[in-house]
Amino acid sequence: MASNILDSATELIKAPLVHKGKVRELYDLGETFLIVVTDRISAFDYILKPGVPDKGYVLNTLSKYWFDVTSGYMSNHIVHTDVELLQDVIPDAAARELLKDRIIVAKKAERISIECVVRGYITGNGWRQYEQTGEINGRKLPEGLRKNQRLEHPIFTPAAKNDVGHDEDISVEQMCKLIGEELTYQLQERSIMLYTLAHSICEQKGIILADTKFEFGIYGGELIIIDEIFTPDSSRYWSQDKYALDIEIDSMDKEPVRTYLANSGWDKNSEPNELPAAVVEETSARYREILRRIVE
Repeated sequence: MASNILDSATELIKAPLVHKGKVRELYDLGETFLIVVTDRISAFDYILKPGVPDKGYVLNTLSKYWFDVTSGYMSNHIVHTDVELLQDVIPDAAARELLKDRIIVAKKAERISIECVVRGYITGNGWRQYEQTGEINGRKLPEGLRKNQRLEHPIFTPAAKNDVGHDEDISVEQMCKLIGEELTYQLQERSIMLYTLAHSICEQKGIILADTKFEFGIYGGELIIIDEIFTPDSSRYWSQDKYALDIEIDSMDKEPVRTYLANSGWDKNSEPNELPAAVVEETSARYREILRRIVE
């Protein structure tokens, strides 16, 4: 525990582990869940080593900030974020100190198995779809758009969540068939509203929120936001001074890791080598910088 990298909390928490994701761990506290955000980092479906110092702290702190900002517009899953209230399941004081600012005690919502993606700019996978078909997720877009161009209005491009493998891009019409029209249009409206709010806040801080994804659940009959919100892992952030059309914009997240892996000769089908220290430090600095610019 001398290290400031948290690879896992399983040895620290005296509660059943329900799910271990690429970054988050979910523990059952009875009436609530305990979510721990680790410093693990993934790419191309592999967990990379070593972890990135402060990454979990940054992700959790940003989520808490945005959950608070958006709470007047929509309810979320947070019960509390005080590790000192968890002495029964984290009895060791040093462990609580390590997990401070990395935990959320959350409502046990029924997850809706749709990833709600909002795009304000045409980039990434959206751009690749548009280049090939003129559409994104079956939605026809105007001709002549350029890479990274801001769309006239943000668009909703959902994906069906798969517990194994990649999520599957679907059309709004397909989403209606999966979960019903009423819930589909509720999710679309809420997602675009939340994105528009955060985009406006980020603009004032010299940051562009290019796109983002949400997860929602049902709790007590109410639609609420769950998981994470507007973190560098769920959103594409650009610094306004780096924005340009027709280029690959250096995003404010784990871009140094992606760049290193792309140039390393790794085949993406075998366990990757450890990340160089310089790449880890640059990535950690990226995460700390987005936190500083948005929250501090």
